[in-house]
Amino acid sequence: MERPPIHPYIPIMIGVISVSLSAIFVKLASADSGVIAFYRMLFSIIIMLPWFLMKYSHEIKMLTKRDWFFSSIAGIFLAFHFILWFESLNYTSVASSTVLVTMQPLFAFIGTYLFFKEKITLKTLVAGAIAILGSVLISWGDFRISGSALYGDILALIACALVTGYLLFGQDVRKRLSLVTYTMVVYSVSTITLFFYIIVKGESFGPYPAIDWMWFLLLAIIPNLLGHNLFNWSLKWVSTNVISIAILFEPVGAAILALFIFNEYLTAYQLVGGLIVILGIMLFVVDVKKIFRKKA
Repeated sequence: MERPPIHPYIPIMIGVISVSLSAIFVKLASADSGVIAFYRMLFSIIIMLPWFLMKYSHEIKMLTKRDWFFSSIAGIFLAFHFILWFESLNYTSVASSTVLVTMQPLFAFIGTYLFFKEKITLKTLVAGAIAILGSVLISWGDFRISGSALYGDILALIACALVTGYLLFGQDVRKRLSLVTYTMVVYSVSTITLFFYIIVKGESFGPYPAIDWMWFLLLAIIPNLLGHNLFNWSLKWVSTNVISIAILFEPVGAAILALFIFNEYLTAYQLVGGLIVILGIMLFVVDVKKIFRKKA
């Protein structure tokens, strides 16, 4: 295997910081959740379009009717994931919202069990129970603060389920297409979905203050195109488990940034519950037996 030009952990670390900024940019923008999501996706497409047209446009012919159907479902799920997650940030803290959204590996397991009949192991049950305990603790703490904070937690959990659906419907199509083509198709469907959502909701496409347009653009460039692409680049040299664990530190980074930018202090429930959720998901994604075999 060729040596990477830089140590893979460096882009992974930059990727974690990049995705951690997503919730921060959303809270800084004054527009409605659907509008923020729409411009995030639209600007991502515009930035990627020249590259797609030059190198990957021929791959569109490879899509079957089934591929288009699955990609469309994935794009719709992604659109509503962003809507609900961004909306959750209006009610609950950055820390609570991002921790609950990162429970995606457990939702993915539920999906693969229901649709692909994957087996349930004892490790999975224990990991799931630990993560659920942590999420209950966070939600209980937020409920003690206010009912609206609990409502925000529920929105974040539904957003987590939706992004899992997006991944499950897209995984089969992704195997046959390049990352650029697959992303263009799904992001385009997502953008169209958000466009009609805004019209139905009666929200405004503009005008917005110049600072909001900067947040929209930064959402497209940093979390979408930089963060996730750095994770994808690193996969050539590190395992998926390394990326999965790295992404678990997104709520840590987001919580630290929220502390300094919004003065959002963690409650004891959020701190303990968040650590329990991360522990549960870490147990889920790590092959414990393999680690002990290597040590032996």
